[in-house]
Amino acid sequence: MKIKNIKGLIYKSLFGLTIALSVASCKLDEYNPISLSEQDVLSKFDGWKAYQSNCYTGLWGTLISMPYGLCSEVGTDLWTFPSNSTTYKEIIGYQDLTVSFNLVGNVWNYAWGSIKDCNKTIQLAPNLKDGKASDIATLVAETKLLRAYYYSVLVTQFGELPLITTDDPTKNLSPTRNSVPEIYTQIISDLREAFNNLPVTPLDNNLQRVTKKAALGLLARVYAQGAGEGLSEGGKSYWVRAKECADSLINNMGTYGAALYPDFANVFASANNRNNQEVLFTAYGLDPYSPSYDVSTANSKPNLYLHYYPKFDDAFGTADVFKRSVNSNTSNAYYGRLNQAFVAPTKYLINCFNATYDKRWENTFQTAFTNYSGVQAIASNGSGVPSPANVKYTDATVTLTAAMCTKYGINPAFAGKKIYPYADVNAKNASKNATWQYIPQIWPRGVYTGAISSLVTVANANVHPYPLDPTEDRFFAYLSKDPLTAADKATRAYVTVNIDDLFDPSDPTGSTYKANAAGNGLTPSSLAMLFPAMQKFNHNFDGGWLGGNFQQKLGNIMIMRMAEVYLIAAEATMHTSGDGAAAANYLNVLRKRACRNPGDFNVGTGMQLSTATMNDVFDEYARELCGEFTRWALLKRNKAFESRLQTYNKRAAANFNPAKNYVRPIPFSFLNQINNATDFGTNGY
Repeated sequence: MKIKNIKGLIYKSLFGLTIALSVASCKLDEYNPISLSEQDVLSKFDGWKAYQSNCYTGLWGTLISMPYGLCSEVGTDLWTFPSNSTTYKEIIGYQDLTVSFNLVGNVWNYAWGSIKDCNKTIQLAPNLKDGKASDIATLVAETKLLRAYYYSVLVTQFGELPLITTDDPTKNLSPTRNSVPEIYTQIISDLREAFNNLPVTPLDNNLQRVTKKAALGLLARVYAQGAGEGLSEGGKSYWVRAKECADSLINNMGTYGAALYPDFANVFASANNRNNQEVLFTAYGLDPYSPSYDVSTANSKPNLYLHYYPKFDDAFGTADVFKRSVNSNTSNAYYGRLNQAFVAPTKYLINCFNATYDKRWENTFQTAFTNYSGVQAIASNGSGVPSPANVKYTDATVTLTAAMCTKYGINPAFAGKKIYPYADVNAKNASKNATWQYIPQIWPRGVYTGAISSLVTVANANVHPYPLDPTEDRFFAYLSKDPLTAADKATRAYVTVNIDDLFDPSDPTGSTYKANAAGNGLTPSSLAMLFPAMQKFNHNFDGGWLGGNFQQKLGNIMIMRMAEVYLIAAEATMHTSGDGAAAANYLNVLRKRACRNPGDFNVGTGMQLSTATMNDVFDEYARELCGEFTRWALLKRNKAFESRLQTYNKRAAANFNPAKNYVRPIPFSFLNQINNATDFGTNGY
């Protein structure tokens, strides 16, 4: 399936930003007018429908890719710099953030560019010469939802801004800001109209298109965000409205086609990526098996995942336990290209998980690291196997030497012991563009034949066994959440590091990792470059890889899923009634499905709550949605930056200025195009 688009036309977005008229995902059947004029094309349903697809561009472009992925999460209590890195210090640590910072500018530009398309699509609809009225109404409703979403991002990130809902060929070069209440009123109006007119089943059965459940879910989120601005509607606070919408969706999931997986492990399982039952609203990734797949399509292949992974080359150096010679950071057919390492979890986020009982730990973070083989790839392709997958089972197997044991503090008694690969990859060419897919299967523990017949398929090849058994022999390194004693480590024939030992003890907030320097207490000191890797966006399945570009993945990214609705309901309950028992009921739904063993769901284990506080709500958001574009907005609407950064993220707190950092700077790229930049202002930057 593909979204229609019109090729070859160029348009200017709101204030002059030029973007090619194309949809990032290129999904529905393409419609190419060739020599027809824009007026001819857009007065007919097929051409207008093709143009409408451009309203989705911002979802899979810069907005939901790395720029917004980071702007919506970092600078909070959850994320900090790994080691001594200061990359993206502007938003991770509020250092030197100016109007010229590109990530913030990208969020602004793509939202506005898509709003421009939304306005034009809606404005053209009444004058169409053909087309079914029901289809037109559905597409207009989709477009209003998308416009509301983009505006919700902009008002949350930037505060007061122009509210433009019509397409005017003559651009206003002296724009003025509308108030935050005015913007939220428009957003809610669009979402209510969308809810009333969207179907439960997507138009053309295309899973990329938004439906009624997305509108209701976004209404709950937007009401919660507006509640943080002190807004009300019809004599009710926005918190009350948020709870009403959340409850309506929770109580009528079947009616709206919504669902909550009974097991958290299903949420990010590879088989569920393209058709996820829990998703309310998704950015649908490029499909290399689609006839319309175009490897050159810009802004459609996010590299968000690799920012949350450590650099193995820096941690392990020359080839020994990490088989750098056959699968380095730059061409790794199991992990991808891990050469960024800009964002690491704070100790607070790590400590939110009671991994003894909560399976969300290993389904969110990779902490056991392995080498991979390419037995399947070699068998499938012979001499034509691409080099990242051209790894024999024996070449992926490590034999510990005395030198390795000394270097990594491994018990020297294990010299001569072998560490086998955990994963094996196939290599399949998915399209005419040579988009190789590296499809993983897992070697069962205790089977060392290297025979393809031994391999098994698992729901998520990135998830390793937890807890990692002391006698495990398929992983070369392990970051232990539960501190292990020297005696414990001595029983393990792999590199073992206590996660607590990665943090600088002089920072009580747990936001400072140790620098890669001698004297940090690690053996070797370079292991300070490691940290738990947030794996939610590391799509590792057939159709999720972009051939030889190991920095980018093609899987879907969820913009909103059903679990968030339960969290909003709990949050709104605390703000409206303060009823901790009622809030706990919402949280317990998520905690119960995350429980490793159903019999452990009780108050004594800490998994079941009898009552909840606002801190419990913050913690549950962290466990469930960390990395999923919600944390910055959550802290903003609860006016919680000052208190939570001071407690959990000293590095961000040191530079956070509440007088200006509750909004982002207005980008220079915009200010430079208008005539009244001085009057418009920069948000204090």
